[in-house]
Amino acid sequence: MSAATQKEGGEPLLRVSGLGKMFGGLRALKEIDLAVWPGEVVGLVGDNGAGKSTLVRCIAGVYTPDEGEVAVGGVAMGHGGPKHAAELGIEVVHQDLSLVIHGDVAQNLYLNREIRSRIPGLKQIGWLDKAAMRAGARAILDQVGMGGTVSVRQRVSDLSGGQRQCVAIGRAIGWSRRIVFLDEPTAALGVRQTRHVLDLIMRLQNQGIAVVLISHNMEQVLEVCDRVVVLRLGRKVADEAVAALDGPTLVGYVTGLRRAEA
Repeated sequence: MSAATQKEGGEPLLRVSGLGKMFGGLRALKEIDLAVWPGEVVGLVGDNGAGKSTLVRCIAGVYTPDEGEVAVGGVAMGHGGPKHAAELGIEVVHQDLSLVIHGDVAQNLYLNREIRSRIPGLKQIGWLDKAAMRAGARAILDQVGMGGTVSVRQRVSDLSGGQRQCVAIGRAIGWSRRIVFLDEPTAALGVRQTRHVLDLIMRLQNQGIAVVLISHNMEQVLEVCDRVVVLRLGRKVADEAVAALDGPTLVGYVTGLRRAEA
């Protein structure tokens, strides 16, 4: 289903309304409005200091906005923090990936969400059900298209950069299945690994998962996104369908040389 068709259906998956954030006397965000529909890939772009990271942290519950509201599936997030945001289906894959390098794939996919044994005595002492975790990990690897190339028993330290990125994304969608924010997912990857991650983004879209791609790579944004939101100096300066954009126009919004029509 296209993003346009989804919009006709009513309430977006994520709605940000009039969001504002201050740090002392510095206004980091002002009156930010944003909507994301299921299965939509939205690019979030802007120069360093534009407010992208602050916006994502407000949506993910790390920061409490001074103004405005964040709602997921029509439910206002309030001030519940990151745990509540995760319960509503928001996951963020940061640039550092937050993987345990010397752990295996299954351990990383279930990090902080481990499955305990169902046997009462073993459950009481915190014994883990590794068989269940490995079975779940295999299902997640299949979902991200890595089932035939990576074993759940492999150490993360033995994986390529692209494979590690896919494990981090898999961990996010394994619990979210609603909306995932990807922060510069291809920044340190080669051409082949980058292609795999971009293909994965499109695979998630086909599964109905919304993706917000934070990137400085305009070419990649224009390739995989349905729509692009541009921040500049803490304000939203453009929100346009990719079909209406090209590279120079997008760069113009980012640099301030171009303004969106009223």
